Amino acid sequence: MLEQTGINRREFLKYAAVAGSLSFLNTQKAEAFSSNAKGRIVIIGAGAAGLSLAARLRKWLKKPDLTLIDPADRQFYQPGFTLIASGVYQPGEVWKKQEDCIPKDIRWIKEAVVAVDPVANRVTTSGNQKIDYDFLVIAPGIQIHWDWIEGFDYSKLGQGNAHSIYDFQGAQKTWQAMQEFSRTGGKGVYTDTYTKHKCGGAPKKICLLTEHYTRKQQTRETVDLHFYTASKQLYDVPYFTPRLLDIYAERHIPINLTTRVKGIDTAAKQVYLEKTETVGDQKIITPIKEDYDFLHFTPPMSAPDFVRQAGLDSADGTVPEQSWVAVDKETLIHKNYPNIIALGDCAGIPTSKTSAATRMQVPIAGKNLIALMEGKEPTERYDGYAACPIVTDYGHVLMCEFDYSKERKSSFPFSWMNASQELRLAWLVKVYMLKPLYFYGMLKGKA
Repeated sequence: MLEQTGINRREFLKYAAVAGSLSFLNTQKAEAFSSNAKGRIVIIGAGAAGLSLAARLRKWLKKPDLTLIDPADRQFYQPGFTLIASGVYQPGEVWKKQEDCIPKDIRWIKEAVVAVDPVANRVTTSGNQKIDYDFLVIAPGIQIHWDWIEGFDYSKLGQGNAHSIYDFQGAQKTWQAMQEFSRTGGKGVYTDTYTKHKCGGAPKKICLLTEHYTRKQQTRETVDLHFYTASKQLYDVPYFTPRLLDIYAERHIPINLTTRVKGIDTAAKQVYLEKTETVGDQKIITPIKEDYDFLHFTPPMSAPDFVRQAGLDSADGTVPEQSWVAVDKETLIHKNYPNIIALGDCAGIPTSKTSAATRMQVPIAGKNLIALMEGKEPTERYDGYAACPIVTDYGHVLMCEFDYSKERKSSFPFSWMNASQELRLAWLVKVYMLKPLYFYGMLKGKA
């Protein structure tokens, strides 16, 4: 792997020892915190948010009564899917057995949640279990809607060279297809989607990695790459946007704004898009049909159905793509039900849906939950910190860190560096440090 990225072992050891250890130490919030608060806590979801919070509460509460509800057999480090899709990671490197990640003394119900009654304080599972709670944590992650794309469903993923790294198998298929695409050449189309989605930088990453891979294979002149975004701009954090725009321009990848995927015909290798423009008070939608040889698309996403069905979302309950959990963006406490907290990808807060954001939300959610249990006013505040390490090539990352105000909010050791440019140190942290930090720090309640 080091050879593939052009980093020699001495360089890796030098920077990894400094950046890795200091970055990890910076996450350690050495604090003596414990509480005698009691109450039945049900946590929906045992992914990055739910399991990390459970680990914290298990340490902070002297007599924790915790129930985790999640059907998954495996715990995935999902940021690694991009690196599988680019050949940097092997598939077996990004997951562990769920049973090995959940502490033995935490009650685990291996089922899915199908309903929540926030008035009766009750959760119903796919096995028709009724679990009562005093306090509820909603952290089930995100729901992917492959079938919201006309002519498509999950069974077609990979067919007709239509790929997506928002899936473990999909990431593996993407890597195989990328290698073939670099040999055969043709037109590559890359898209994001019109809903909020996890890791908003992922579509950009795989596009740029494909471009660099073809250069490494000396076949760049045989491929024609195009990027489509449903947003009004390529990136909405001003500190980082200029360099990202320059990178796309330097690599001759056209950027098409306000354009979303409407349908995919895998048999014909055609993608149907809609471009939305506003002229005065009129909204004009222009259909576009593109032939492709390689397609990477981002599927629409939402919170799980039970959020909308229980009236826990921020919309009126009729628009699935707006059905994120309605919580206060600073305290992460539900706006209508003060014994409910939500965090992670499902939370309806105006920041990116990334594991870095979740890591910062966990201690805030945990302490505010304990304050509620103690009958006190919650005082912890989340400032919207999120990080999106945009991989720009094999060996460099644009380390985008920001808060609710879309201002740069850099973590150590990047605070003293010019993070408006892509950095090799950020690549080393991304590839070698963040995964062990996730499994052995974050999920253990230590980072």
